[in-house]
Amino acid sequence: MLAFAILVIVHEFGHYLFSRIFGVRVEKFYLFFNPWFTLFKYKPKKKEGDNGKASWRDTEYGIGWLPLGGYCKIAGMIDESMDKEQMKQPVQPWEFRSKPAWQRLLIMVGGVLFNFVLAIIIYAGMVYAWGEQYITFCDATDGMEYCESAHRIGFKDGDIPLAADGDELSYLTGDELMKMLGAHTVTVLRNNADTVAIAIPENYIFEANKEAEAGIPFMMYRYPVVVADVQPGMGAEKAGLQKLDKIVAVDSVMTVGYTEFKQQLDRHAGKETSITVLRDGKTVTVDAEIDGSGKLGILLAPITEIYKTTTKDYSLFASIPRGVSLGVEKLSSYVSQMKYVFTSDGVQQLGGFGAIGSIFPEKWNWEQFWSVTAFLSVILAFMNILPIPALDGGHVLFLLYEIITRRQPSEKFMENAQIIGMAFLFLLLIYANGNDIYRFFFK
Repeated sequence: MLAFAILVIVHEFGHYLFSRIFGVRVEKFYLFFNPWFTLFKYKPKKKEGDNGKASWRDTEYGIGWLPLGGYCKIAGMIDESMDKEQMKQPVQPWEFRSKPAWQRLLIMVGGVLFNFVLAIIIYAGMVYAWGEQYITFCDATDGMEYCESAHRIGFKDGDIPLAADGDELSYLTGDELMKMLGAHTVTVLRNNADTVAIAIPENYIFEANKEAEAGIPFMMYRYPVVVADVQPGMGAEKAGLQKLDKIVAVDSVMTVGYTEFKQQLDRHAGKETSITVLRDGKTVTVDAEIDGSGKLGILLAPITEIYKTTTKDYSLFASIPRGVSLGVEKLSSYVSQMKYVFTSDGVQQLGGFGAIGSIFPEKWNWEQFWSVTAFLSVILAFMNILPIPALDGGHVLFLLYEIITRRQPSEKFMENAQIIGMAFLFLLLIYANGNDIYRFFFK
């Protein structure tokens, strides 16, 4: 809710600021909608000598009770308030409709612009505060582990991603993953020797998404089993396993990563079996007891202590261009995914507030909170600029038409377009949140 409130306030402030710059009166500025009643409102007292000019005192500031967005009611504009009576009155110099088309255009894009700038500021602040720490694909020398559907299309555990459609891949992020899932061909390094090209089937992204929803990621770093410590009284301690031992086999079956290791432990639950480790460059085999729940009794070393980790810190000035590049990368990635929305599988995966809430971490984490907030700000900017009546993009479309043709659409046309756009968005809202409810109860 905090992230949503920040995004709404910033978006509406973009409209408000440009309105004030061009002398347009803003009648209401609200966080959340307020049909029937309002949780809080404040209307400044008029100051003598205003002479009818637009002022911040013209605005009623408030908080509504329906958290579906917010609004900035601009005088002399056909918007979601559908204030037809005002539009029947003579045009006033402080109204939206009295201003040149280019000024009205800037007022309408103000919200989108501010959301995108907010994302850039957040990304810049994040890299300045925390830097960027990551493991490159090439530094993950044991490669990646892939889901079952990835195996079916040609990936093998241990493959190291190199490029997607010729575009170099660096390290595991959502953007790099989307490059792979949306590519025609992904190139990998196999067995640290052979370069292999894997064809990605059309719309494969939906199959990968279904597995991800079930908690099975498309790929993850292969996690070698390196002992950080042993638990007292359990099989590992009794067998003499030591810190930094790398377990490479269970009962003579190779266990390159944790997945294979756990599978072998489960198969030998409640039994004694041989464990092969690398210790100081030598291979050592010991017999160890596996308890009834398939536990050996070891603590794993963090993956950042196993693979080489790249850490990049940013100065205040360096963080700004990095924030810009991250904002552009996130926007480009999101735009590239939009083509999947207009397919049957894409429509089924539309989500509402439940889907949005699920991307936040269960435990509070400032870095993850700001990362998700920045990404949602990018999404809000893009979605609002779509040329749909009732959205900012619909108003922009009609304003561009006016600038090009020098003809302004009639008020009747604008009213009907607004109604159609609001109806479409309302149905989309019901459908998306209905998907959330269906997935929650039936999937």
